[in-house]
Amino acid sequence: MSHHPRSARLAAVAASLALVITGLAAAPAAADDGPVEAGITVPKVENLPADFISGVDLSSAIALEESGVVFRDAAGRPADLFDVLADAGVTDVRVRVWNDPFDAAGNGYGGGDNDVAHAVEIGRRATDAGLGVLVDFHYSDFWADPAKQQAPKAWASMTVEQKTVAVTAFTTDALEELKTAGVDVQMVQVGNETNNAVAGVSGWDGMAQIFSAGSAAVRAVFPDALVAVHFTNPESSGRYAGYAANLASRGVDYDVFASSYYPYWHGTVANLTAVLENVADTYGKKVMVAETSWAYTLEDGDGHGNVIDLPAEATQYPVSVQGQADAVRDVIQAVANVGSAGIGVFYWEPAWLPVGPPSALDANKALWETHGSGWASSYAGEYDPDDAGQWYGGSAWDNQALFAHDGTPLESLNVFAYARTGAVAPREVTAVAPVSLALAEGDAVILPATVTVSYNDGSSETQPVTWSDTAKWIDGPGTYTISGVTSSGLAATATVVVAQANLLRSPGFEGDNSAWTKTGAGLTVGAWDDPRTGAHSAHFWAANAYSFTLSQRVDGVPAGSYVVRGALQGDGEDAASSVRLSVSSPSGEASIPFSMDGWRNWSVPTTAPIEVPAGGSVTVTVTAALSGGAWGTVDDVELVRAAPTGVDTSALAAALADAEGVDRSAYAPATAAGLQAAIERARIVLSADAPSRTGVDGATTALADAVDGLLVVDTAARAPGRGILSHDNGWDTGLKDGAYTVRMNLWWGENATKLRVFENGERIATVALGYGGVGAQSAEIPVTGKENGVYVYTGELVNSQGTTALQPVTVTVTDASPAKPVLSHDNKDGDGTYALTADLWWGTNATTYRFYEGDTLVGEGALVAATPGAQRATLSVTGATRGTHTYRVVFANDAGATASKDLAVTVRK
Repeated sequence: MSHHPRSARLAAVAASLALVITGLAAAPAAADDGPVEAGITVPKVENLPADFISGVDLSSAIALEESGVVFRDAAGRPADLFDVLADAGVTDVRVRVWNDPFDAAGNGYGGGDNDVAHAVEIGRRATDAGLGVLVDFHYSDFWADPAKQQAPKAWASMTVEQKTVAVTAFTTDALEELKTAGVDVQMVQVGNETNNAVAGVSGWDGMAQIFSAGSAAVRAVFPDALVAVHFTNPESSGRYAGYAANLASRGVDYDVFASSYYPYWHGTVANLTAVLENVADTYGKKVMVAETSWAYTLEDGDGHGNVIDLPAEATQYPVSVQGQADAVRDVIQAVANVGSAGIGVFYWEPAWLPVGPPSALDANKALWETHGSGWASSYAGEYDPDDAGQWYGGSAWDNQALFAHDGTPLESLNVFAYARTGAVAPREVTAVAPVSLALAEGDAVILPATVTVSYNDGSSETQPVTWSDTAKWIDGPGTYTISGVTSSGLAATATVVVAQANLLRSPGFEGDNSAWTKTGAGLTVGAWDDPRTGAHSAHFWAANAYSFTLSQRVDGVPAGSYVVRGALQGDGEDAASSVRLSVSSPSGEASIPFSMDGWRNWSVPTTAPIEVPAGGSVTVTVTAALSGGAWGTVDDVELVRAAPTGVDTSALAAALADAEGVDRSAYAPATAAGLQAAIERARIVLSADAPSRTGVDGATTALADAVDGLLVVDTAARAPGRGILSHDNGWDTGLKDGAYTVRMNLWWGENATKLRVFENGERIATVALGYGGVGAQSAEIPVTGKENGVYVYTGELVNSQGTTALQPVTVTVTDASPAKPVLSHDNKDGDGTYALTADLWWGTNATTYRFYEGDTLVGEGALVAATPGAQRATLSVTGATRGTHTYRVVFANDAGATASKDLAVTVRK
């Protein structure tokens, strides 16, 4: 086993840059050589120290390899993951440690099953590759984050003082194992995202004891290693300053104040620099980013949904390999901007790949359960029933990896090296800035005339944009997407959110909150903590059991039906705790509970509607009764009119799905464009909160017409020749019944690619025809179920050059209903047991029969029609009483019904 001391490893950083590939081709360069040619553009990070940590968290690696995942080098050859990372400029590896992530039977909880043994194996492999190691103690048996800081099972009943002793022992023993294995431990985290608690201990006095116990153990085993504390939510004003002050006032011994920073949630990089710089300058601490990431695709790789899977969730950078590199580079620059105290950045789980494709979901599930290679297994439910117990499964991070699903590194993996040299690529468009409009119901939709186009070299420009006309189909509240095309042919999108009028003042607690009245304890209105939207929320927490109310009264409400909805996120409550949302007026009230499902898992309930008379008053109230330590935020409370009941949209949704599945490349551009327009119209209609009947019917018809209007690309020189229509009614069966075939024949001429046939002016069929130049064409359209009457059939042949009407044909139906059946019986002996037989000897057949005694239905069934052949139906009668019984039978089909003559049956005994 070879070990690489940190000085040698850092000295090798510049040398590793020579191994970084450009577009999968070598481009040697030292850190001071200037930008290298590459497939992505990465501006050089200014003032980046030579010993800056370029780290990754590889905690899932062993479980993935045990599940069959193969990692590859840039050439696609199977390779050791740790060597690939070292060659790409990575300097350090982070590994999480859970105390006991297994049930009593030894089944792993998943997420890598990261116990001490796994940490030793990962640490040893990292050290062999010349990489330093950051050990991340969660002090839990499974995931620890702001929403979950559950004590390990073995510590569940301990006091804070007992947990302190346990932390010292566990940390010491684990680090001794790592030391014995020769792992190059450079840094140790004592807790993970410990905003609210650690090891099940909340409140700063107890938390400080846990941190100090872990720190002391690190100092004893690895005196030269850095001790880190780890928090998140840098976007919340004053949060980190408060945390650092609490640590300082309680004398916690640590070296590094570490932050998570995910661009989706955590504000700007400028703010990140500012809050880290404040901690560094005020308390003399080193600072770093312990977790960051960005998505390169929104596609799912394993059949288990991803954390980030919608365009609206990832707007700060393009969702692409270039966007991934941009995001990481900006975080590195943000930490470097702190100065010498900014020591590094770790990318979270860049290698958490699918264990198999979505099509192999059942096999994937077996691997996740067996090897712990998903984010949680079903076995974790015993420890974390509310989260892992409900949502266990695969990787929710595969679209944020720095490797493709086949294990080949993406070029964004090289961002750690490119950050030192800079990298340039041919100028390409990276994004067309999406447009967002927030409107009140009834506002005009006015879209901008230009959009911003960004390039991979950091430049941008505005381009004129032409929007589709689908905005005219917007109908009431909803979230709508409108497409556009820039002057250079780039696709643009605009999201239009139409909201109902909210009658509450300061619904998101952003400004003047005087309209709100609060009672009780533990509630801060206008807090910075964890808002759902905007910058503020109503935050609640208290160490001991507490309760509060938050209410607002609205007067002069217009008459109508109203509901209230709101958003809450939080955790830590006991079974008796509750938070409810209610609405009341003199005419009635309604309420509904919030659920507390964890950090940023928003519960958004809506009350039942209440009726309010004209000029009435309405009071909206949040009522809470919570156990000590329960915490959360309320945001975005709304008092709005109850939405009308939407119509059934299933037929439109099905038609849209079929239309979206059409390969439009096979059709003439103009007709394909028509289908696209109809598709966009349908999407707009379905995006309404309560689609109208008019909107749904219109969109459904438009889709059908657009599909019918599709024309395949052909080489026709002129419109089709003139064909004729004919029929076989009366010739096929000898009867002018309601089942026949209409035939089209083009005996000779320019061929068509489509035939449309109309019955009395209504289209009944569209038939695709194979274009064959000049020659004969034919098609048949079966017609069934016609009643007696006259039917005129017309049609048209269509190709890319035009449309030609067909010679029409008229069909007269006189024998649509079944022929008359004849009824007989076999009651020769006159007893009460006999059979009735109905015979149709020849003629138009029936599909059902019904036997009647008098006016009472006594038997019925189905018949197989084979016009003009014979049909028979029978009825067995038992227990008939003495006397005369009168029967008749009715034969029916889609066109009508025909009754037999009455038949009398006499029962004498």
